[in-house]
Amino acid sequence: MTDRFDVIVAGAGPAGAQCARDLATRGYDVVVLETEPEDEFPRQSNKSTAGTFPSMMSAFGVPDDVVMQYTDSVVLESPTDHFVQHQPGAVLEFADFKRWLVADGREEGAEYWFDARVSKPVTEDGEIIGVEYGGGQEVYADIVVDATGPAAPLAKKLDVVDLERKHQAIGIEYELEGIDIDAEGYADLHDAMMLRLDHDIAPGGYSWIFHTGEDTAKVGLCYIQNDAHRDYAKDGMGIDDYLQYWLDTDPRFADAERIAGKVHRGSAHIQMPDGLSTDNFMAVGDTVPTIDPLWGEGIHKGMKSGRAAAMTADRCFMPDDPDTSAEAMSIYDELWHSEVAPKMRTRLLMTQLLYLARNERYDTLMADLKRMDYDSLSDANSGSLRDIAKLLHAGDLPLLARFARERLAE
Repeated sequence: MTDRFDVIVAGAGPAGAQCARDLATRGYDVVVLETEPEDEFPRQSNKSTAGTFPSMMSAFGVPDDVVMQYTDSVVLESPTDHFVQHQPGAVLEFADFKRWLVADGREEGAEYWFDARVSKPVTEDGEIIGVEYGGGQEVYADIVVDATGPAAPLAKKLDVVDLERKHQAIGIEYELEGIDIDAEGYADLHDAMMLRLDHDIAPGGYSWIFHTGEDTAKVGLCYIQNDAHRDYAKDGMGIDDYLQYWLDTDPRFADAERIAGKVHRGSAHIQMPDGLSTDNFMAVGDTVPTIDPLWGEGIHKGMKSGRAAAMTADRCFMPDDPDTSAEAMSIYDELWHSEVAPKMRTRLLMTQLLYLARNERYDTLMADLKRMDYDSLSDANSGSLRDIAKLLHAGDLPLLARFARERLAE
């Protein structure tokens, strides 16, 4: 076993790179195996809208030079109304952000092997001891971390995760210039991240405009191909068609043009994790999956999951006789549920209920949001059942009944 490390991380996305960065800072020998060639990284995996908030920037020391635009507000739109909430944020240049994570991890001592696609775990007596990569090569470690996203070649083969196609969300995004950022009849989107609930544009999902400076923005949509999508979908239309339909019908895009080479596609699973760890192994980021189910924010949660995995590995290596058994690794499970994605099940239920609602209900929701105080809004967004109840009406009973029937059927 000449190629041996303390930790192998499969995947150089935010979760994997942050895990490696933290481990290297603690003095561990860590190697990151990344599928893409280094001179192209991250071309295929440059897929995030990369909207985030100051808490992530400060917690992980993210520099200003990977930020496209700092924002002051979050805007929610329905088909005929909108709601504005003051909320500082940042829209990152995702490729620059990923390259910075790699460079910073390398400065701390992490190794990066590019053009090294991980294919399967190497096991001994039923436990993972390394990975196979690059068409037959092997590398070994005491702990292996799967940060490959939905592909999850290690987590799936170890039966840690079971990612179901019916829970898969797909998304597409363009970067545009020439947008009317403050169009008549719409919210002013200068320095804003906007999310729109409108089944005509994104059946069973949402669309967005994230301002990136002057008349430019990231514009896209996503949806889960579930019952809500099937209820509202237009025959014969795929995700590209819906985005083009929005561009053709929204006056804000009348003079807009696509910026060459700036098309991003991605997918993520929106479901509770089946598992998170086992002997010598943890899964982080979208492998689990970790993305926020309600609004799709994934960078902060992914970074937190990478940090939780690094903390767990550090704890397992501390004793004179290191313990990387499933019981010891379960520290990660506890951290994930308490710190990375608390109230995940409640937020999943909120998501499913939200996307079952009709467009008219989204208009009513905007009025409901305007009458609520900031603390109630924050608590509702965090999964407080009491504050969520403040947004419900007597007319929602049929919606709630359908929601209950579908949950029982599952």
